[in-house]
Amino acid sequence: MTSRRPLIAGNWKMNGLTADGSSLASGLAEKMTAAGDVFFEMLVCPPFTLISKIADCLGGSGIALGAQDCHANEKGAHTGDISAAMLKDAGCAYVIVGHSERRTDHGESNETVRDKAAAVHAAGLGAVICIGETEAERDAGQTLDVNKAQIAGSLPEGATAANTVIAYEPVWAIGTGRTPTNDEVQDVHAFIRGELAGHLGESEAAAMRILYGGSMKPGNAKELLALADVDGGLIGGASLTVEDFWGIAESV
Repeated sequence: MTSRRPLIAGNWKMNGLTADGSSLASGLAEKMTAAGDVFFEMLVCPPFTLISKIADCLGGSGIALGAQDCHANEKGAHTGDISAAMLKDAGCAYVIVGHSERRTDHGESNETVRDKAAAVHAAGLGAVICIGETEAERDAGQTLDVNKAQIAGSLPEGATAANTVIAYEPVWAIGTGRTPTNDEVQDVHAFIRGELAGHLGESEAAAMRILYGGSMKPGNAKELLALADVDGGLIGGASLTVEDFWGIAESV
């Protein structure tokens, strides 16, 4: 039995206004409070506009609050951007960096992701660093090479199991309903842990949580979360309803 505490993380993406976001967060808080001691950790990452409101809704429930991105600098002339220090001030404990949608939509490189993760650490927050191959890369047999390069390029100095979570998201499985086989998921997660050992040492790699992201839902969560090197999930669509997201958490 692993000592790694599963992390069930919800990435709300660009979804949610005050009323529905508050309802979702409050519903989850009620579930968590009623459940008492649970083996898993739960994290929700709403849009920037809802962070302060959701912090109020989650208060005292034990559910962690996170953000979906940050700037690499602590402050300055960066119109429209938000720093990790600001997110901490708003009540966040985690920040997602390097999500495939940021890498694609905003052209973020591994170096950009590494700098953002370093900024998250400097603010005293946990970084959820996303990696994963596209469908073209997978079909070309480059899955392991791509993830190896993204780990090497995106992992900042000072990364530890205490301040960093890795989220493996095969880009072709995000929101498509398609998922790799359980064996494929486990093989990639085990490979990632091996790569982490090369960068951080065996003990840190053994303790670091590696999440699976890519169409995880209540129907497949139990099998995925039972895999030896899967330590939780980074969940998109299924995190937008209390029943689905809590159902995934219960699968732990």
